[in-house]
Amino acid sequence: MPREQRVGAIRAALAVALAPLSLEIEDESHRHAGHAGAADGRGHFRVDVVSDAFAGLGPIARHRAVYAALGDLMTTDIHALSIRARTPAEAG
Repeated sequence: MPREQRVGAIRAALAVALAPLSLEIEDESHRHAGHAGAADGRGHFRVDVVSDAFAGLGPIARHRAVYAALGDLMTTDIHALSIRARTPAEAG
């Protein structure tokens, strides 16, 4: 998919799966120009997700939930993903 549509696709996938109370997504691909992982055209992104879906889950399970929500985007459009996944209580 075109690079400019990726943030929207990430937002839509996370919204459906995690019903976030807060969601910030940053395309950091420009910071990795020339990086070997950027050569295939996939992007580097940072997400900050606040969701009740993370209640009772440890950090690894939260990251797995985000990866599962993103599904095929992880192999077709995302090369690297930085995740901050918190519950509403943790976000304060």
